[in-house]
Amino acid sequence: MIRTLRTAVRIGRRRPRGVDLSHPARSPLGSAVVNCAVYRDGQRQQGDLPAADAIRRVREGRPVVPAQGSGGRSRPPGFVWIGLHEPAYEEFADVAELFGLHPLAVANALQAHQRPKVERYAADTLFAVFKTVRYVGNDRSTATSEIVETGEIMAFVGPDFVITIRHGGHGSLGPVREELEARAELLTHGPAAVLYAIADHVVDDYLAVTDAVQDDIDAVESEVFAPAPPGRAPRRFGRADRSAPSDGSARAVRAARSSRTDEVERIYQLKRELLELKRAVAPLERPLHALATQPTRLVDEDVRAYLRHVADRLTRVAEQVTSFDDLLNSILQAGLAQVTVAQNEDLRRISAWVAIIAVPTMVCGLYGMNFDHMPELAWSYGYPAALASLVALCLLLHRAFRRSGWL
Repeated sequence: MIRTLRTAVRIGRRRPRGVDLSHPARSPLGSAVVNCAVYRDGQRQQGDLPAADAIRRVREGRPVVPAQGSGGRSRPPGFVWIGLHEPAYEEFADVAELFGLHPLAVANALQAHQRPKVERYAADTLFAVFKTVRYVGNDRSTATSEIVETGEIMAFVGPDFVITIRHGGHGSLGPVREELEARAELLTHGPAAVLYAIADHVVDDYLAVTDAVQDDIDAVESEVFAPAPPGRAPRRFGRADRSAPSDGSARAVRAARSSRTDEVERIYQLKRELLELKRAVAPLERPLHALATQPTRLVDEDVRAYLRHVADRLTRVAEQVTSFDDLLNSILQAGLAQVTVAQNEDLRRISAWVAIIAVPTMVCGLYGMNFDHMPELAWSYGYPAALASLVALCLLLHRAFRRSGWL
């Protein structure tokens, strides 16, 4: 927060000066520019003017190209869309000054890890932050264990400009630009159409990620509650498969512990990634609904109808994330309940064996305290008879415990 305020103060203290946009070498945009284009009447303008000069002409309200069949008369200006990728302060400060962007919004745009939001600065500028997501899966061959990778897209939207700033290695807006250029009727609505297209693209990614995460949750659920094959004992949560060695060897014990650890870690990893997805979705719900329902100068009624559709889909994503988190909690609790039941069964077995061993221990203890009446002193078959009696008693106890289900 302190760093953001310092950046805002630096930008606010900059002395106004003329910005040379007529030559690419002197343009403040620098190498951070991914794409820059001027649009008018739903069409991308293809002229001899360099992009920097087109920006200046749009800002000054002059036409980019003469209207066909109008004898060279002027047409209303279009808008410019500048796409940047992780620009430095020096590269973006002059652009912010040129377009009159608020210093606090600029400071937020230059620093990643911002909270998703839609803010209004003055009456004619919107600043939106979208957190992008991408499903990468849990690949143990890589150095990361993330399931969902995140990035950010910031957008400044004004009456005749759109400036997008992207942070992270994914979330390219190239497909969004191509789709918009193929829908001229949508582009005629100006910068608000670009804001809608970005929001729609981000929510599409949210839906794709939730579908992939749902597959992971289904896989975990099937592993935890998978039915046992015929002739095999049921598989319990956190225990090795019965086809694994069951001779009490160290390998079998390690297999059981590894299975339990993998399943619990996977559930907690999914919950952690769902939390990351929730942080991307939840803060955006209210401002996006407000933008879709409240009239503004920048967003006309037609674009608000599109935004309402996006807001409804975003609500569906938020509901899915909540239901997934509840489902994972239920799976974890049910699995831990299985572990508790299994531990109780183990304790019953141990108690049964202790009871069986207690019988010969008691008999041998009594004989050990009475040396005058040892079995073999008066009867040569004393020891064999005593041992046979102990074995018979142990077998009777074992049979009784088996019938009661303790063994």
